[in-house]
Amino acid sequence: MRKLNNYIARTVIGAVGMVLLVIVSLDAIAALVDQLGELKGDYDFLQALIYVGFTLPGRIYENIPFSALVGCLVGLGILAGSSELVVMRAAGVSLAQITWAVMKPVLLFIALSIGLGEYVTPLTDQIAESRRAIAQGDKNALESRHGLWNRDGNEFMHINAVLPNGRLYGVTRYRFDDEGKLLAASFADTAMFRKDYWVEEDGRESVITDKGIETHTYHSRRWDTSLSPSLLNVLVLEPDALSIQNLYSYSSYLEQQGIENNQYELAFWKKLLQPLATASLVLIAVSFIFGPLREVTMGYRIFTGVIVGIVFRMSQDLLGPSSLVFGFSPLLAVLVPLLVCAVIGVYLLRKAN
Repeated sequence: MRKLNNYIARTVIGAVGMVLLVIVSLDAIAALVDQLGELKGDYDFLQALIYVGFTLPGRIYENIPFSALVGCLVGLGILAGSSELVVMRAAGVSLAQITWAVMKPVLLFIALSIGLGEYVTPLTDQIAESRRAIAQGDKNALESRHGLWNRDGNEFMHINAVLPNGRLYGVTRYRFDDEGKLLAASFADTAMFRKDYWVEEDGRESVITDKGIETHTYHSRRWDTSLSPSLLNVLVLEPDALSIQNLYSYSSYLEQQGIENNQYELAFWKKLLQPLATASLVLIAVSFIFGPLREVTMGYRIFTGVIVGIVFRMSQDLLGPSSLVFGFSPLLAVLVPLLVCAVIGVYLLRKAN
């Protein structure tokens, strides 16, 4: 049985790996073509290529469940086409044993996705976004299309780019009084975090007084704010790009502040349950091979896998925003497609047994 498990594992790993390579390559090419419309300033083709390169870990993470589905259909389809699955069944190997033999190599891809989602993609995505913002022109106030806004008391600020090491580019600040009257506006080329405060560098400030507007420049000055690099690292990225830990902590923070947190809660449950989603899609693939797709062509199996993957993704994409609009639990929105796949898979396997 050990040799049989190793043989199935090699077949599944090879098929899933090949499908993942093809899908990620196509996704990266499409992203590069899309970035051609973003070329601006120092952001040339080479910078766009580097941007896509930094986003590759995120693309691998997103496509692992879909690749596991199609890859298992391809791998098991090869075994079915050569009648090897029939021989295994005739030798007394149960469907449960074959299913577990398929699941074990898929666990490697699930572990890869967890590692990428928690420790790699939050960093690489932030580097990619920051490099693009800097290359497109961060030296002008409000110039970057990809910056972020934030409020701290009576002060509103816009930051063009945030680097993971606690360095900011293009910091625009607007300070108001309690009545909403603008008191001062400033722009600093860069800002660096020092222990518990920021230091703005190469800036200029305009102060509104009763006599008019007074403008002055400065080489560096201290900036005291409650913003920290860790908080900015959360704010600068989309919820889907954050790690599970950051999603949980920031969602809890928003809940404590009485601020709507459903978007971050939805992203939290999607990332937390992605391993189960991958397993349910693999279960669907195994059940199809021993059920309705037992004697069809390889092309038909791949087509079916693509359709199932698209339907699964669309159901998640529809139920997720629906939970935000209609107010039902984001956990339910993530669980429903997952449970439907698992139930169908178990039903077809029991029917084929």
